[in-house]
Amino acid sequence: MTLERCADLSLAVGESLWATATRTLCWLLVEVPGGWSRDVGSSDALPPAARGTVSRWLERTEASRLLFIRRPGRVAATSLAFVVSATPDASVRQLELDSLDELSGVDLDVAGERRAGSLVLVCGHGSRDQCCALKGTAVFGVLEPELDDEQLWISSHQGGHRFAANVLVLPSGLQLGRVKPEEAGRVVSDALGGALDLDRFRGDSRYAPGVQAADIAVRRASGLTRVDDLRLVEVDGECVRFVGRDGKEHVALVEEGRGPAVPASCGADSEPQVSWTARLA
Repeated sequence: MTLERCADLSLAVGESLWATATRTLCWLLVEVPGGWSRDVGSSDALPPAARGTVSRWLERTEASRLLFIRRPGRVAATSLAFVVSATPDASVRQLELDSLDELSGVDLDVAGERRAGSLVLVCGHGSRDQCCALKGTAVFGVLEPELDDEQLWISSHQGGHRFAANVLVLPSGLQLGRVKPEEAGRVVSDALGGALDLDRFRGDSRYAPGVQAADIAVRRASGLTRVDDLRLVEVDGECVRFVGRDGKEHVALVEEGRGPAVPASCGADSEPQVSWTARLA
């Protein structure tokens, strides 16, 4: 059988998914039903004035990202938007919009009512990559009966098509990859409860890739699978220090390299991708 899709090729050559989460500290999620263009940032789905408000917020907000979201079959009088912060206190603010035009008059730094609980986003951006459409849609279908109507969403491009199906849990910022339909319920339930399946863990999106690599290396070596088992203390060049819940210090040394040659997305040429490794000091 000839492998053509980027996710299948990445898995076949043994590319690691560790330390591949897209570093993001703040997300703006906007409910936009229907199909999406390849680049939601320049999409005509947002009216010009609303797009300007969003663009200015993205420019002034460190490590921020816009995602479109949708839930097939959801019928509501208003559209939802969420402003999510992973730091310092991991919060989600929910906005109800009579129309997307309303975004133009919103102060995204403060608007919205704070809501409890987590959001689960499954990348299903088919116009961006067919792996996300096929694998993401299958995982969403499994999760749909298990999660609340306003908790689970299909999202636009999260980064890393070749690790589909990709699942992002917010506001914790946990990014999971290569999630299979038959395991999706367990993996996501664990993540919502603060536990990590390290074989599906791409990384903590609050961290730069090198720190993600250090975090995962320490966790794998020490069997630390609870999200709160480790706290980042210091990053000094290649040296990354954590402290555990028991007060024990963990130190890892990170190194940037090149992984196997694979296409970054379906239809792209194969080329070595950036990879990060870490070893305990």
